[in-house]
Amino acid sequence: MRERQDLMTEKELARQDILARVRDYCDRYHNTEKAFEPGDRIPYASRVYDADEMVNLVDSALEFWLTSGQWTEQFEKGLAEYLHVRFASLVNSGSSANLLAFMALTSPLLGERQIRRGDEVITVAAGFPTTVTPMIQYGAVPVFVDVTIPQYNIDVTMLEKAYSEKTKAVMIAHSLGNPFDLGAVSSFCKKHGLWLVEDNCDALGSTYELDGEKRFTGTIGDIGTSSFYPPHHMTMGEGGAVYTDNPLLHRIVRSFRDWGRDCVCPPGRDDTCGHRFDGAYGDLPAGYDHKYVYSHFGYNLKATDMQAAIGCAQLKKMPLFAERRRRNHRRLLEELRKRNAEQYYILPEPAEGADPDWFGFLLTCREGTDRTRVVRYVEEHGIQTRMLFAGNLIKHPCFDAMRDTGEGYRVAGSLENTDRIMRDTFWVGVYPGMTDEKTEYMAQILAEAAAV
Repeated sequence: MRERQDLMTEKELARQDILARVRDYCDRYHNTEKAFEPGDRIPYASRVYDADEMVNLVDSALEFWLTSGQWTEQFEKGLAEYLHVRFASLVNSGSSANLLAFMALTSPLLGERQIRRGDEVITVAAGFPTTVTPMIQYGAVPVFVDVTIPQYNIDVTMLEKAYSEKTKAVMIAHSLGNPFDLGAVSSFCKKHGLWLVEDNCDALGSTYELDGEKRFTGTIGDIGTSSFYPPHHMTMGEGGAVYTDNPLLHRIVRSFRDWGRDCVCPPGRDDTCGHRFDGAYGDLPAGYDHKYVYSHFGYNLKATDMQAAIGCAQLKKMPLFAERRRRNHRRLLEELRKRNAEQYYILPEPAEGADPDWFGFLLTCREGTDRTRVVRYVEEHGIQTRMLFAGNLIKHPCFDAMRDTGEGYRVAGSLENTDRIMRDTFWVGVYPGMTDEKTEYMAQILAEAAAV
């Protein structure tokens, strides 16, 4: 017994020594950014971290658990507490989060509200493809609605026109951190008994005031999703999350994430429910091992404890990250207005009742201002730009076959603003590592780009 205690003490001392060295290494060789000089590269996004993330990463590696474990449980609990929701499930990417959120709604456990092949889901074409991809891959029909400028979110006046007897859900993203009109969309969904999935991958930390209560986006609908890819509001390299207050949806999400199994015991633990061998399922023999009973055609979309360990450190910084993003967006807006840039660009506006945790700063070129010329000038001066993702998703090659047949999707009304965004809109970064010197330089170059 004494030898075991001595070994444990020796192991812990060795661990503490390693982690102290890791912290020193990070402080010495990471985050040693030099002073900004005009012309230096300004990325649209970048990881913001310190020794806490690196220490957690190495600490989890020393355990060598490798798959989901105690760090994952800690992160899921912390994210749920941050968002004020009951359940959060860590997954390997934001795209996987969207896949799980949609597929959860196809579960037979939902009865008449189950989404079946041929059912319709209202969404937008001005966004990232993996909000829509799960619908098409499953065989549901996305119904595309136009967006508004300068909010870049769904035009809620078109919701009723998009609705049909086949409509089962609305699944849309908060565009670059700016919440869509959750009041109107939530009311529409309640009126027609529809599911609401909030793709919150670009908006973690944004809030929306509904019925006098300020709530985080992603928590007002039935399911919310997040991405932890490096450019996003927090990072673990790769990773994502699905969250909900609905116990049944949570159970279904976990089933689809974990191979489609019926068992809710955590991976790597046996019989925590005490009923592993006393059930009857399908046509299986009575008492068949519940760990190997499958209620859905699922996946393995879990993340690793090493990713979760990074996320645990990042999550503590979320309030600071959100504050900095809001400040950087506000300063860039002020600097552009100071330079009369509104004569060249339509500047972004938040939705009423929203307090965005901005992912980026959107600009739409006015008539007479050529986006291609502007973007080239801005990039040549060291400022990285991005389009609003797909622009108009149905114009892309992946839709060629469906356009030819006219089947597989539907458009409600026109996509006039969506097409304009495809032609005239781009964005630059406001990530937490941005400085006042960088935002001032960006405003200067953006104004020059349109004027030359």
